[in-house]
Amino acid sequence: MQTGHILFSFIFPIVLDGCCVRSHQTKQTGLQQDASHQHFRAVEGESFMMPCIKSVRAHFNVMWSRTGGREGPSFDCGKVFPAEAGHSGNYSCLTGGSELFLHLQVVKETSVGCFQPEERSVELLNSAGGEVPCPGRNCSSNTHVRWFKGNTSVSELSRDICEKNGLLLICEVKVKYDAGVYFCDRPMMEQGVTWTLRRAVKVKVVPHKTTTDPPRIVYPADNMTEEVELGRPRTLTCKALFPHERKSTGEVRWYMNYGGNQENTTLLDTKTPQQRSDIPEEYSILQEGVINEVTPQHLDHTYTCIASNAVGKRNVTIRLKRKCQVKWPSLVGFPVASLLLVVVVGVTLHMKWLELQIIYRSHFQHGKHDRDEKRFDVFLSHVWSPTAAELERGWTPSSRSGPVPDEEACSSSLDPLNTEEGEATQRPLEDLLRQVLEEEWGYRLCLVDRDILPGGAYTNDVTLAIQRSNMLICLLSDDYLSDSNRVFELESGVQALLQKSSLKLLLIQTCRNSASVIQDPPLPPLVQRALKVLPSLDWTSEEPAGGTSRFWRSLRKAMPDHSVTLVSLV
Repeated sequence: MQTGHILFSFIFPIVLDGCCVRSHQTKQTGLQQDASHQHFRAVEGESFMMPCIKSVRAHFNVMWSRTGGREGPSFDCGKVFPAEAGHSGNYSCLTGGSELFLHLQVVKETSVGCFQPEERSVELLNSAGGEVPCPGRNCSSNTHVRWFKGNTSVSELSRDICEKNGLLLICEVKVKYDAGVYFCDRPMMEQGVTWTLRRAVKVKVVPHKTTTDPPRIVYPADNMTEEVELGRPRTLTCKALFPHERKSTGEVRWYMNYGGNQENTTLLDTKTPQQRSDIPEEYSILQEGVINEVTPQHLDHTYTCIASNAVGKRNVTIRLKRKCQVKWPSLVGFPVASLLLVVVVGVTLHMKWLELQIIYRSHFQHGKHDRDEKRFDVFLSHVWSPTAAELERGWTPSSRSGPVPDEEACSSSLDPLNTEEGEATQRPLEDLLRQVLEEEWGYRLCLVDRDILPGGAYTNDVTLAIQRSNMLICLLSDDYLSDSNRVFELESGVQALLQKSSLKLLLIQTCRNSASVIQDPPLPPLVQRALKVLPSLDWTSEEPAGGTSRFWRSLRKAMPDHSVTLVSLV
């Protein structure tokens, strides 16, 4: 064998001597711009690549698109794809200044004459000379062939390569440079049309040396023990590495040894072996043995993986043992459940943090940190109802004749102060609150229409007034939530509540749908979230007269202490 190797090393360079003299070759290029219409043929099932335009390839990719009114795929000139019969047709591409055309015809492999499937690929020895034949070369007297590696002409490669009689001759094969897909273009003349028959050859570079080593088993290790579960299927995996061979003889098998006796064995059922080659010097085979259902008898046997090639063989033996059952609830379940609980609580707190702050400050922090003197006890925020506007002009709803509509009844109730005749007078809630809080209970109120001078900056005046008040009371209604000024007052109060814990905030909701957060325009997000958690009282037209009703008792409890130091309004 060594003698043959030596003779091969001396004879093959002689054959290539005419090529490997490092003579300068005339560079050939691909499709030229002046060739405006090209005709290419491809063999069905073979790899194919559309030609590129040399002058524009360095600037942008050439995309060939189907023309002629037929829908079809488009191909980048650098893309290798298997030719199919449906790819036949006319294509065009734009090169910036002109349009080029190409007619592609995909033919059956049997129509090209003396077709040999093995011509589609060739193996070359690393570090030696080699030749790549063009498929169908012996079936034609035309030896004029142009070779390309991908889209690059071989004459442009910085390699010692030449073309001779349709053969591609490589002086010294290198894995890094010479492996890949090559294309040979042969011109053919038919009925005055020049066709280019493009054939593909896949070149694989293999080690030059002859195999002298047996395989190596990388998994499993010898005398290894694998844990299995009774009653379940089990797959035994064996992976072996084989030195590269020109003709692969590698084989991997699994055997079961009864009672551990390797002389009493049987072949295990196996899956289809998986073979791959990550480096040219060796390849791997992965073989899996199958046990359909593990029984207690399987624990008494041993299992041997044998890997063999033309040089020799290696083997490893393993045992199986029963897998200990782990109690999930005690070892894994509780920590996982605790972690999930912490995550859920954390996410909930993150999403509801603002609401929690409002609840805490409005219920537990009032008056604990701010001892500054306040100018007002209560900032009363409301919108005037039509009834209240009439009262301002000097008459009451009782002077009108006819029934009172329900809408008007919702905004009025019995005055807790009886008239001289002992009959209750219907008054709007905003007017009742002004009378009760100031005249009856002695609180100092801040009213926008009375205590804030006109002509100033409204937003600054309102914000300052709320900050100088012990409490903010908002009379919520549909009209209130639709009034941008009133919504601003509520929002300013919520912001002051979050910034200073001394402010107290109370919502009084009328019988109308005042708690709705679906408004036009929409309410600010801060107001929407605050409406859900702020303290509130419900006011209805059925509230009895006098200060003994549930509403008035609850309001009296919610009011701050009389802590205002009277300050001159001047």
